[in-house]
Amino acid sequence: MALGTYQPPWLRTVDLGERFRTLVQWWAEPHRVRRGVQAYRDLLAVTPACIAYAFTLFITWWTLRGASDIVGRRLIFSASTNLRNMQRDPIQVLVASAFWTDGGFPWTDIVILITLMALAERWLGSLRWIVVVAIGHVGATLITVLGIAHKLDKQLIPTRVAFASDVGPSYGISAMLAVLTFRLRGPARWVWALAMLVWYGFGVWHGRTFTDYGHFFALLIGFAVGAVAVALSHRLITVRERKAAKRNPAQSADAAGSSTNSAGDRVDPPTVALDQPDGGLDQAGHDRAEHGHH
Repeated sequence: MALGTYQPPWLRTVDLGERFRTLVQWWAEPHRVRRGVQAYRDLLAVTPACIAYAFTLFITWWTLRGASDIVGRRLIFSASTNLRNMQRDPIQVLVASAFWTDGGFPWTDIVILITLMALAERWLGSLRWIVVVAIGHVGATLITVLGIAHKLDKQLIPTRVAFASDVGPSYGISAMLAVLTFRLRGPARWVWALAMLVWYGFGVWHGRTFTDYGHFFALLIGFAVGAVAVALSHRLITVRERKAAKRNPAQSADAAGSSTNSAGDRVDPPTVALDQPDGGLDQAGHDRAEHGHH
């Protein structure tokens, strides 16, 4: 698609009230179960990153399930982003830790990946989705490890924390949940942001583990990434409009001359809302061409 008509996905927002009314009308139509299954299949068909991530978590869980306890613990600790491993091989553990889970079957992570995360990938595209998740995972991990190192130097926490297990996709998911704030429009945006802050803040207050702090840092990173991306998208649109005005000075002069009120004072032309309502993005088979997955 030509750059002159490109609209960044960060500026495409949805109104939850409007979506709810549409859902109510959709539910009243016949064959809703069959249409719902088809709509969900269409969603998964355009979210390869989420499907691959969820499948990888299943495979690693299955690997641990078939291994002995000793081998399983060695695999988890070798992929853990604890202080010891980060000092020895940071790149390897930063990548590997995102694809292992400690404990039972990762129901929560997989369900979130094939629902909320899939909607986020359809909104942003696969490449942007991967970048946000990676930034959240790596950023929160580095902040947490630096905090642990500082506490150990001050002898404020036991030494065993440096060898603790810390794996899973939760940091990246937390960052993306924060980024989803910018998908919403109106009061729903602030309600979602406040709910995320309260939920993760309660985890820090109640749990007080380094993982709880990591989740909270990942949330803040997601808010920062989303805010920067939206600001840059606005900047892109502004620069594009200025370049278009320079290429068509006559048209811009006519527009400026007609933008006066009855008293002869100049009136700036109405600005186009950059938060574009997205009415067709989540409809089956209606993905926009400029929003293709990279």
